[in-house]
Amino acid sequence: MIGVVADDITGANDIGIMFAKSNYNVDVYSSIQSEDIQLKGTDVIIFDTNSRFDEAKTAYQKVFQATKELQKRGITQFFNKTCSVFRGNIGAEFDAMLDALEEDFAIVVLGFPKNGRTTIHGMHYVYGQLLEDSAFRHDPVHPMSSSNLVDILKSQTKRKVTNIKEGIIKQGSEILRETIYSLKKDYQYVIIDVTDQADLQTIAHAVHDFTILAGSSALAEELPTVIGKKPVQEIPKRIPEYHLEKGLFCAAGSLTPQTIEQIEYMKEQGASVFELESLSLLDKQQFKNTRKQLINEMAANMNQGKNVIFHSTNHPVMVRETKQKAFQQGLNNREISQLVSSTLAEITEAVLQLTGQKRFVIAGGDTSAAVCHRLKINGMRVWKEIQPGLPSCISLINDPMLFVLKSGSFGNQDFIKQAFHHLKEQLLEPGGVVR
Repeated sequence: MIGVVADDITGANDIGIMFAKSNYNVDVYSSIQSEDIQLKGTDVIIFDTNSRFDEAKTAYQKVFQATKELQKRGITQFFNKTCSVFRGNIGAEFDAMLDALEEDFAIVVLGFPKNGRTTIHGMHYVYGQLLEDSAFRHDPVHPMSSSNLVDILKSQTKRKVTNIKEGIIKQGSEILRETIYSLKKDYQYVIIDVTDQADLQTIAHAVHDFTILAGSSALAEELPTVIGKKPVQEIPKRIPEYHLEKGLFCAAGSLTPQTIEQIEYMKEQGASVFELESLSLLDKQQFKNTRKQLINEMAANMNQGKNVIFHSTNHPVMVRETKQKAFQQGLNNREISQLVSSTLAEITEAVLQLTGQKRFVIAGGDTSAAVCHRLKINGMRVWKEIQPGLPSCISLINDPMLFVLKSGSFGNQDFIKQAFHHLKEQLLEPGGVVR
């Protein structure tokens, strides 16, 4: 069994589907000591620490504890799943896993070509742009002002870091493996270049048996081709009934260009689009009436068969005004983000209750975590991939839900439309088996 520690819920699903595509049974849990954790029939277990936005010390403690819990359950190979552009507490989380396992070496692979992330000579690119020139430079919590992955990791750990460049990878897995072992004597973290999917295949052959792997989810797609795919498992799944006469719901808290583009596309497709004006959240009395009106209007639209998109303010000027007023009230960037996410989650719960729909889409890692917490979804089975790194999931609760948790920066322009189509087509045959 493989154990994964992920720093947010969308990342947990992202790496989960990489294994699930090879017929591995993959379960994700947000509570590492949950009594609901069942390992029977599970091939990959993932713990979401929701630690990307924590202080480094807190993130370290969460990952250390999660790693220990996996170790207690007999896990022998570990994967530390991080953001694909190194946002968050990278050094603290990597160190925590090594310390928990009393190991002193990890392979780090951040490249994810299918989602535009490549690493060349240790420099990281997003759709051909240096990371420092991409939209992530303006991330509200973790602005990325450097593209050099070695420097980024060095700034967060006392362990020694180096890079293996693309020229070595192109020589094949045997040369790459020899190079890794030669560096292993002097370095604790080796970051490996990735220029295309073929590089990931080579890397997988070279590192498939290492105890600790780390980075983005992309390498996990190639690991089963080396360690072995699973036979197709025809296991009955309990998924919720779909109300054909009603529309579907998507809540989006992400401010990335990809999510904004996806919302605009859905607007053009005729979806009913509603905005959560973040500035209004800072006036509790005013927002009380706005909240009720939003819920009733969105539920009415869904009950009439219309798909609904509900998103937070994403216009730069309005976002800036919200931050300025929030700062005056003593709130920092993280607290503003949490306020928006928790409000989106609260309203999402109310709309789903009024409509009876138990299938939905959430965009943005912070918002996804808030919605899962609000709906008491502590565990989920990764189900089917819609686009690279973007799967649907089935909740492991008595009254199950079928949903998609989308990383803000992932997905094509038409992703939400595809996700809605996917949710509609997952129907039950007699006997409760999904077709």
